[in-house]
Amino acid sequence: MSYLSIIALIAAFGIVYFSMPLVIKLAYIIGAIDKPDKRKVHNGSMPRLGGLAIFMAFIIASFIALEIEGPFRGLIVGACIIFIIGMLDDVYQLSAWIKLIGQVIAAGVAIYFGIIVHFVTNPFDGILSLGLLSIPLTFLWIVGVTNAINLIDGLDGLAGGVSAIAAATMGIVAMVQGQSEVALAAFLLVAAIAGFLPHNFYPAKTFMGDGGSNLLGFILACLAIMGTAKSAALISLFIPIIILGIPIFDTFFAIIRRINNKAPIFKPDKDHLHHRLLALGMSQRRSVLIIYLLSSFFGIVAITLSFTTSPKAMLILALLLLFIVMGADRIGMFTGSHELEQQRTAESGLKG
Repeated sequence: MSYLSIIALIAAFGIVYFSMPLVIKLAYIIGAIDKPDKRKVHNGSMPRLGGLAIFMAFIIASFIALEIEGPFRGLIVGACIIFIIGMLDDVYQLSAWIKLIGQVIAAGVAIYFGIIVHFVTNPFDGILSLGLLSIPLTFLWIVGVTNAINLIDGLDGLAGGVSAIAAATMGIVAMVQGQSEVALAAFLLVAAIAGFLPHNFYPAKTFMGDGGSNLLGFILACLAIMGTAKSAALISLFIPIIILGIPIFDTFFAIIRRINNKAPIFKPDKDHLHHRLLALGMSQRRSVLIIYLLSSFFGIVAITLSFTTSPKAMLILALLLLFIVMGADRIGMFTGSHELEQQRTAESGLKG
């Protein structure tokens, strides 16, 4: 690691950690305040501009340590777009359609500069080019992961910690696959988030806001593509999904749950993973730490798979998927709180 890389890592952490008091004051001045409602866990108003410090730190550190050209230029420009849209939403409460358009534009910029899923591996006969499907699938991945990180931003320190664990895992996997620049970018993101978490972990002094959560989701989605773009191994296609397992499966189960309950897919609810853990009687701090452990477990699995042959890897994937589905069903993520309580009441009646 070069001295510039070390300076960039220290800068990423220091910029966020030491600028946070100023960012909190700015949030109150411009009105970037998160007010409580029936879906939210916090009771008082909270500044939600913490993502600004993460954004500034990542951009500055990237210019110090990385060559900003090709896909990295798309990453930086796209990150600027996605953060600005998110920050405007934190202040002015933009409509869902405007936010989606901003996400699509940011994804389009990333794709224009070469952040594209070009192929998948055919397990029977080499590489299968995606052709015209590569661009829509890349759009779906980037926009989907961006929103998935935003959806899990429901408890103090949750989205930041999960994103840091995912970024650290991506950095390690990228190093294993010889993608040193991608690895460094991932570690810069970890350093920036590490500077934010002391201000955001329970009890939080500030939130990252949609600007921060959308930024983290966008960067992670792009790094996942950049880190596996040169690998033709079948298992490399699943590694980013495992790394981002918590937000991806939480979003997937939310869609299934809303379909089962005949509710609009985009209608918010209080049955995400962190909500279900709270409903089981766990504190905010314990719920977040449990999700950190789950994210770390997924990260360890992803790193292990990067060293594993395909037959063994597919068995590990099958067991992991079974574990996820059984756990999600047990805590009511497929049905929601109302249906789960009815089921438990009926079971209690039968036992009585």
